[in-house]
Amino acid sequence: MANKNSLFPLFLFFTLLFSVSMVESRPPFACDPRNGLTKNLRFCKVNLPLHVRVRDLLGRLTLQEKIRLLVNNAAAVPRLGIQGYEWWSEALHGVSNVGPARAMYNGGMAGLTYWSPNVNIFRDPRWGRGQETPGEDPVLAGKYAARYVRGLQSASGNRLKVAACCKHYTAYDLDNWNGVDRYHFNARVSKQDLADTYDVPFKACVVEGNVASVMCSYNQVNGKPTCADPDLLKGTIRDQWRLNGYIVSDCDSVGVMYDTQHFTSTPEESAAMTIKADLAVRRGLLAEADVDMALANTITVQMRLGMFDGEPSAQPYGNLGPRDVCTPAHQQLALEAARQGIVLLKNSGPSLPLSTSRHRTVAVIGPNSDVTVTMIGNYAGVACGYTSPLQGISRYAKTIHQAGCSNVACTTNNQFGAAEFAARHADATVLVMGLDQSIEAEFRDRRGLLLPGHQQELVSRVARASRGPTVLVLMSGGPIDVSFAKNDPRISAILWAGYPGQAGGTAIADVIFGTTNPGGKLPMTWYPQDYVAKVPMTNMGMRANGGYPGRTYRFYKGPVVFPFGYGMSYTTFKHSLAQAPTQLSVVLNTNLYANKNSSLSSNSVRTKHANCDSLFLPFHIDVENTGKMDGTHTLLVFSTPPAGKWSPTKQLVGFHRVHVVAGSKQRVKVNIHACKHLSVVDEFGIRRIPMGSHSLHIGDDLKHSISLGV
Repeated sequence: MANKNSLFPLFLFFTLLFSVSMVESRPPFACDPRNGLTKNLRFCKVNLPLHVRVRDLLGRLTLQEKIRLLVNNAAAVPRLGIQGYEWWSEALHGVSNVGPARAMYNGGMAGLTYWSPNVNIFRDPRWGRGQETPGEDPVLAGKYAARYVRGLQSASGNRLKVAACCKHYTAYDLDNWNGVDRYHFNARVSKQDLADTYDVPFKACVVEGNVASVMCSYNQVNGKPTCADPDLLKGTIRDQWRLNGYIVSDCDSVGVMYDTQHFTSTPEESAAMTIKADLAVRRGLLAEADVDMALANTITVQMRLGMFDGEPSAQPYGNLGPRDVCTPAHQQLALEAARQGIVLLKNSGPSLPLSTSRHRTVAVIGPNSDVTVTMIGNYAGVACGYTSPLQGISRYAKTIHQAGCSNVACTTNNQFGAAEFAARHADATVLVMGLDQSIEAEFRDRRGLLLPGHQQELVSRVARASRGPTVLVLMSGGPIDVSFAKNDPRISAILWAGYPGQAGGTAIADVIFGTTNPGGKLPMTWYPQDYVAKVPMTNMGMRANGGYPGRTYRFYKGPVVFPFGYGMSYTTFKHSLAQAPTQLSVVLNTNLYANKNSSLSSNSVRTKHANCDSLFLPFHIDVENTGKMDGTHTLLVFSTPPAGKWSPTKQLVGFHRVHVVAGSKQRVKVNIHACKHLSVVDEFGIRRIPMGSHSLHIGDDLKHSISLGV
């Protein structure tokens, strides 16, 4: 298991953790061929079209039976041979034991509908659930979302292995800050920011990933609960993006509309509003046609999962069971994910990698130095087995261990003397510091960005005492202001491991001793502490405005501790263009807009008026390893729109991970899609392609211009 928040390349979808979709001994959910009363019913006929089977089943259910099926713990319908079903399962960091369904752990009780992934934008560095997300960039989050969903669902035609759910729609990234909680928060979001930032990963989930479900969030957006807003749910998710699946409320969010937000006068009114907004809910005073519409969406997903196909063992994934979990291949993938996610932030000298011949004794210090469960983050399952950082380093060298603090809160310094003593008597010192779920978590936003308690004091005192190089390893989901360590010459290296998963200790040790050459990049900006003093979490604006500094690398231009996309290597890379177009003619879609002149507005073209399918720009980039060590490089490509009224910020448009042997080069192809990557969103929420010269920034050493015209 691994925290995807630390995995910038994001090509790993942890399929090892989702191979338990069914268990051998589980009886059929419905349509048991041994049940003579039901086996010949039309909704059990797998050769019929899905919509015919769904319509037949709906026609056999009473209104009360239908309503009891529109909840997360759907009731059984014994007279039709249908078992009860718990819709709530989690699979963010492994098949989770959070929630009623425990997948592989309860022997035969595996769920097939997983309320993962979390694709909200990591807008504010204090957010306790930022650890669940792919970071602050909408293009990155969108690619992650689509690939996570495709990997999890493993769709074959209209059939699903399991069903994913993209959450929490939309503009949700505040849990509990300064007296404001997610149940009461009204996120005031401009049309521009909604289309340009917050909705981007959800659109990718539906349009590119073909996700089976979307979860609406607790908060309100512009005065309306998201779960009762027909413009967001029916208008956007269904009508514009064409969701093929169901919409689900976050736990009890329908009740929150009445109990907490006082948006409705009765619980029944809340239920009626949400279901008419195209959402399956608990109960309500509704026309039966409304109930049928909501129930048809959930039953269709169950049929796509094969739950109405009779004997599980006769289905494509019916023979998977506990023997398919924690295999050597799966555990190796967990290790590789952890290795790829580690980011090297500082390496003076260079001091890393350490040498097994020169650094035979290593002091391992810090509250996270020998942790296990901390490494798997939240919404995590039971690991196959753990390797702590101390255990991992012990495989390379003799270790002297001192925790220094009893936990990450680090409220006293009375153990610091022993830690300093250990550092004085070792050839190198590794401090494993940072956060855990007691500091950042669901319903627990951070107050600031500094290391908790006396951690900074411990790091500085140990660094002064250490007779060899001092390496600082940080475990956290969110960014930490470690400016003191960045600027301290006695701290020679800094690594960010995120929450690296069950094999995190092995991966950390492999990087420290050079078995693995780090190649991870930061998926979020690391701000200084004084940034959060200027920005309340409740301000949802992305763009800088007056004294408001803006958010994320796209709009914030102030000082940072480490920038988005930053990450070092033990080797060096150089980029060169092998093929690069210099101009592109934006072809208009004459079926939608025939008048060339009137389609241009402010020297731009609306993307919906362009023939987007033809607007691809292929770039061939040579990546050369100019150092002495083989390494994996994550190539980042950013674009900047033409000068003028358009925001001058850069935007990530492509990334590619490539392994390059020392002294050799690899050619990488990156496709730039003009409608998606060279467009901007205006103040009305309309996406446009600016005409003129766009700049592409390829890595840190290459810039290229493309001229766009009509």
